[in-house]
Amino acid sequence: MFETKTEKQEKVYIVCPYTDMDNADYRTKELEQLAESALLDIVKTNCFLVKEINARTYMGIGKVEEIAKDVENLGADVVLFDCPLTGSQLRNLNETIGVKTIDRTMLILDIFAGRAKSSEGKLQVELAQLKYSLPRLSSLTANSNRSSTGVGMRGASETKLELDRRKIQENIVRLEKEIKEIQKHRQTTRKQRLSRMNSVALVGYTNAGKSTLMNTIAKAETYADNRLFATLDVLTKKVWDDGVEYVLIDTVGFVSNLPHELMYAFSATLEETIDADVLLVVVDASDKHKYEQIEVVERELDRLNVEKSRVILVFNKIDKISDEEIADLVKYPYTTCYIGAKKGINIVQLKQLIKEKLQNTTRY
Repeated sequence: MFETKTEKQEKVYIVCPYTDMDNADYRTKELEQLAESALLDIVKTNCFLVKEINARTYMGIGKVEEIAKDVENLGADVVLFDCPLTGSQLRNLNETIGVKTIDRTMLILDIFAGRAKSSEGKLQVELAQLKYSLPRLSSLTANSNRSSTGVGMRGASETKLELDRRKIQENIVRLEKEIKEIQKHRQTTRKQRLSRMNSVALVGYTNAGKSTLMNTIAKAETYADNRLFATLDVLTKKVWDDGVEYVLIDTVGFVSNLPHELMYAFSATLEETIDADVLLVVVDASDKHKYEQIEVVERELDRLNVEKSRVILVFNKIDKISDEEIADLVKYPYTTCYIGAKKGINIVQLKQLIKEKLQNTTRY
């Protein structure tokens, strides 16, 4: 289980200043889910159009002052912006609003810092934090002075920002070297494992139910929770199913517009995906944004040159939608299965599809 917060839950005021309102509802909902995943108490979400980005405060100063009054009236402890902020923008917003100010990347880094469990995962998160903080030292230090606890202050934010730039750069070099050694060892052991056994990777949008599905198929005891990024490390479990043996791999979930600092941080997950014989792309069928989520995953699989023949598209949580909604689900050029992982719906059918694909691989 993850550690639970013992201190008072922080109140967050969410600001969504978009330069275009396409999919604004989708983007806003995702940030709210991230905030809830970090155990923040949302007091208000303020979504609006920004016609021109202000170099000092991202939006116009009048809007910033309006937000500052709102924050004071609602008693918010932290303001969360759904946009990438520069160091100067963070500093100026922090000074004008008067409470701790963070952006979406800082929130995700904080979540990752609290939940990565493996040695490599922890090192990758620390490396991502340092690379993000280096050009923003003065603004993040101001935030740290304002509040030394809570979201946005975990891990590197508490200790590394007290070091000078040269020390941080030295730590970045050290971490990259340590990670490279771990990756070299992991690649060797993975090649040895895959030379002996087939593999099936669970991929898809975060919170789609991958960990629950792994528990159902492999009778594993992986952590499963209805929160974004409940699983951050690559987890594996051996499965024996009617004469077919394979390794089932649970990976970190995709999220739209994942900061580039974190794309590199979790390359281990992508490598597992490339090597897998079968990919189960798990989608929450009850999520109204499921098609946008599928696009996110498809773009990444295309970037990795994953063949469609290796993919099984798994619409999960069908027990949460009607038969008519199931029938109306868009058809994709993949082998497709409709399941309810938590209740075991159509799991036998899915396992049969997995066996059929594995039996068509060169290993069999």
